[in-house]
Amino acid sequence: MVMSDPIADMLTRIRNGGKAKLDSVEMPGSTIKIELAKVLKKQGYIKNFKFVKDDKQGILRVYLKYDANKSHAIYKLDRISKPSRRVYVRHKDVKPVFSGMGVAILSTSRGILTDKEARLQKVGGEVLCNIW
Repeated sequence: MVMSDPIADMLTRIRNGGKAKLDSVEMPGSTIKIELAKVLKKQGYIKNFKFVKDDKQGILRVYLKYDANKSHAIYKLDRISKPSRRVYVRHKDVKPVFSGMGVAILSTSRGILTDKEARLQKVGGEVLCNIW
């Protein structure tokens, strides 16, 4: 099956898995999805992730995180840049998400970075998603 937007598929699987209170969700693996999972883990939105090799492209398993009340760690996930409409920003125009409580994830020339890292490194790029 050909997917037109694999990043949106990943975010949707994480969002739906959190609503269903699943321990983990699986998706087809790719380099950009692994980098997104690294950022999500570093920011504390997921417990962990694991890439499982198979005879095709591999499977990315993301372990979801919940608080003591069994509320999902991710309140909202918004896909910003889409295949039909790309959204690019300069480093001066990267704004904090939800007054600094959330994180914007950007694809830059230096890899996948959060909004704070992009401002510190003074690089702009494509805004992939906002999370809070």
